[in-house]
Amino acid sequence: MKKLFLFPPLLLLGFVPGTQAYGPDGHKIIGAIADQKLANTPTGARVSQLLDGYTLEEAALMADTIKQWDKPGIDDPKVQRYFSSHPKIAEQLRAFWQANPPRSDEKSAVPSHHWFHYTDVPLVDDEKYADGKTGRGQWDIVHMMRYCIEVLQGKKPEENARKITKPIALILLAHFVGDIHQPLHVGAQYFDAKGNPANPDRVSGIFPDEGGNSLQLKLANAAPRKRDLKFHGYWDADAVLANLPQFPDTMPKEERQMKMDAAEKALTTDLAKEEPKNWQLPPSVPVADYPEAWANEILPLAREAHARLHYRDVKPTLDQEKMVAAGEIVEQPGPGTIPYRKWSAGVVREELHKAGWRLADLLQRALDPGSPTPAKAAP
Repeated sequence: MKKLFLFPPLLLLGFVPGTQAYGPDGHKIIGAIADQKLANTPTGARVSQLLDGYTLEEAALMADTIKQWDKPGIDDPKVQRYFSSHPKIAEQLRAFWQANPPRSDEKSAVPSHHWFHYTDVPLVDDEKYADGKTGRGQWDIVHMMRYCIEVLQGKKPEENARKITKPIALILLAHFVGDIHQPLHVGAQYFDAKGNPANPDRVSGIFPDEGGNSLQLKLANAAPRKRDLKFHGYWDADAVLANLPQFPDTMPKEERQMKMDAAEKALTTDLAKEEPKNWQLPPSVPVADYPEAWANEILPLAREAHARLHYRDVKPTLDQEKMVAAGEIVEQPGPGTIPYRKWSAGVVREELHKAGWRLADLLQRALDPGSPTPAKAAP
């Protein structure tokens, strides 16, 4: 699946965590929650050491930020200046990008780093991650999170073909824990030629919706937009921002930025203090199996995210040399139903909350398994 992302502006003299862009907000919140949970702990000190002083809030954006290198390549002078204040991290990020360069051949033995961000489990038939083959693969988010965990645990050497060192594993996990808690990064819909949802492992002639990227979202009473709203982009951005104050476009840019930063900090503090419900997996689940368990947990929400809407005019369409299922997914509210915006905002808030606590817990278990769980530590 190709994923469409909104990136921070070009980072020239180093990483600029305060730069506001819609796409990264959820990742920043998750990283910041984990930063608070790990503050003044041995794991927190180890994380800071591995990240050369970067916070998890900052690191959580890096796996998307390096996608800006795809067009110019890592030898471009501007790319060479990314993260220049932390040359060791910059060097390892460039080596990782070079070992996993962008590519469109899905059968390539050398993966693209883009593939690591998602898995596309079909939403028909209530499958779990392990129940089928379509949409899964050795380079999907479940496999790559396990790969990173094993690097942090020392079970996989840092000298590996993917160039995932411990700092890079930490950077990737800070981002991937967020991705795997976004429903459309885990589940995808597939359609037959007539536009009906189908399971590609059971029916031939099926076309993917690219994790919602080929579907245009039409919400009831939506304000006019300059561009069509992609279903995937809505969950990446709009549903996150629905949990934050909205400031008028007439407000000066610097003032808006200051107020948004303050709102994100307040939300992060609240979520870090209050323990989320049902965030912990059973003690019998090994830490390397957390990603698959989380994927299975999010799949029902991915199904509901689609089931609350209706498909319209979905048909096979050629998109960049690949046939996909393109069309619209439309809100048709009935009496007493919760508006989609309200429902999805609540889902996202809960998933951000759990993801922040889970990131802190995952890093503690991988880096310092003998210490107390940071999520349970006194504030």
